[in-house]
Amino acid sequence: KVGHGELRSALYMPAVVAGQYNVVVKDLIERLKLRGKTGKERVCAAMRKLLQLAYGVVKSGKTFNAEIPLAG
Repeated sequence: KVGHGELRSALYMPAVVAGQYNVVVKDLIERLKLRGKTGKERVCAAMRKLLQLAYGVVKSGKTFNAEIPLAG
């Protein structure tokens, strides 16, 4: 395992829930599922996506809007 353990632990359940309810994360997980990724790999990718989204919101100062196209 690589990275900060407490951060991974804190992001696990939000990533699982976002995979069910957040459109952006849900689409990511579906794409990864089609590529044959395991459940753990999909959740880890969702955790990273949540971090990227949070960083973008903080850096831009704007509220999150799932309708705005995202890169990657």
